[in-house]
Amino acid sequence: MRAAVLLIPALLSACDLSMADQPRADDQEMATLWPGGPPRQAMPMGTVALDEPARDDALRHPPALTAALLDRGQERYAIYCSVCHGARGEGDGPVVRRGFPPPPSYQDPRLKAAAPRYIVDVITHGHGIMYSYADRIEPADRWAIAAYVKALQRLPDARR
Repeated sequence: MRAAVLLIPALLSACDLSMADQPRADDQEMATLWPGGPPRQAMPMGTVALDEPARDDALRHPPALTAALLDRGQERYAIYCSVCHGARGEGDGPVVRRGFPPPPSYQDPRLKAAAPRYIVDVITHGHGIMYSYADRIEPADRWAIAAYVKALQRLPDARR
């Protein structure tokens, strides 16, 4: 009995319990899902996410302009856009005040003449140093932000 108690620590010390060398599949590694099973494969050509058609449709068709849409646009604008573009869209957000290059004012004649679709496309794909927000902002919310930006453009220019 005493020999068994002394033998257990000796046996355990021979084991590597660090878990440093564990079987796993690294990114892009061809591994099998189970022993003897098929290798991991890329998605078949033409595979579409379940919500992709609805998202694409929401980008193609702007919603009706309503007070609720403008309220939603104001809320989403405050979350995602105002840090650079400023509360009134003048390109003077807190990030800009800390040295980031300013975006153009929404009062710029080129942007005033732009259709809401242009704003949605910029949110979706990015423009200049602005990166895409497609992974953060739902298509319906992009239209709401565009409607709110168009409402901001109707405000008198505060820079005058």
